[in-house]
Amino acid sequence: MYDAFIAAFIALFVIVDPVGIAPVFAGLTQGSTREHQRKMAIKGTIIGTLILIFFASVGQPFFKVLGISLDALRVAGGVMLFIIAVEMVFEKRTERKQETAEKLDEHFEDISVFPIALPLLAGPGAIATVMLLMANYKGDIAAQGAIVGALILVMLITVITFFMAGKVMEWMGPSVNAVLTRVLGVILAALASQYILDGIKGTFFTA
Repeated sequence: MYDAFIAAFIALFVIVDPVGIAPVFAGLTQGSTREHQRKMAIKGTIIGTLILIFFASVGQPFFKVLGISLDALRVAGGVMLFIIAVEMVFEKRTERKQETAEKLDEHFEDISVFPIALPLLAGPGAIATVMLLMANYKGDIAAQGAIVGALILVMLITVITFFMAGKVMEWMGPSVNAVLTRVLGVILAALASQYILDGIKGTFFTA
């Protein structure tokens, strides 16, 4: 059980990469209130955790019934992330959020489900990882429980890093934030492209 916990924690921490996606979260919530940022961080990680627990429990038969491969999920997630990345680079996302806030009187865009929970947190890599980890300990309830515990711990760390990233963005000021948002948009576009390339490679070039 201990070995399963350690293996799952290391694998999920590397795949989810809380430190790496925290600046992206800060860029996506730029211009919103502290309360909204905290709400998106908590809600997004909870939804992401539930998605991963679902796939850990019934992921393989679920995909089999629908006839969906992980590679198809990679391509779909990559395309959606790329659209958001383009909006970040050209500040279209910021403009839309400001317009929405004006119309809805301080009600900001809900990004908790997409793209925070899916595919940034519960992306194809994380889904595949939890499915494989659970399969490795099939029939061992204690070990599988340890894997779920490791997942929850990784998500708690993710929430903390999201909170810290939001504060750092506030300290930097609007000018630095504008530059950083564009840089993060380029990074997110590269991540999205990698998702798409991995999906294409897995579909056509892997035996």
